[in-house]
Amino acid sequence: MSTPLRTHNFTVDEYHRMGEAGVFREDDRVELIDGQVVEMTPIGPRHAVCVDRLNSRLSRLVGDGAIVRVQSPVVLGQRAEPEPDVTLLRPPFERYQEAHPGPAEIMLVIEVADTSVEHDRSIKIPLYARAGVPEVWLVNLPADRIEVYRDPAGGSYAEVTSVSGGETLTPLLLPDAGLSVADVLG
Repeated sequence: MSTPLRTHNFTVDEYHRMGEAGVFREDDRVELIDGQVVEMTPIGPRHAVCVDRLNSRLSRLVGDGAIVRVQSPVVLGQRAEPEPDVTLLRPPFERYQEAHPGPAEIMLVIEVADTSVEHDRSIKIPLYARAGVPEVWLVNLPADRIEVYRDPAGGSYAEVTSVSGGETLTPLLLPDAGLSVADVLG
């Protein structure tokens, strides 16, 4: 009888120590999801341009009201450090010099998905909900729509809507930052 394989659920601290020890290279595209080191899918041109659009437009819209971060880590408990495509954080910058932001500092997470829609919807969105992230947008490039998740409760979001075309989308915590869905999707 064979012994089942055992896995190890890494903590954020262990994940960082592996990086410091050279287990990961700086340009490796990995993130920590529920204690597992997960390789991220490659970024295609449409995905990259969408992230660029979001960064440009949101930076102008939010001004000093939020910090726009692109593809940088957030810490969601002891065993999760994903790298969302775009994150809006509470200012000031100085609060993030010693540690990556956590759920209390996150105003909005945006995941852009071309080939990873199902992974983002079934793995990452519940992860954000369990951590209490108030709002997540999933830019579903194949469907040309943005799925909006709000009101986290019990590992899921109580409010889920979908917008497309000529609609405007406004972050819950930044009511003056309305964004045209067409501007995001291109």
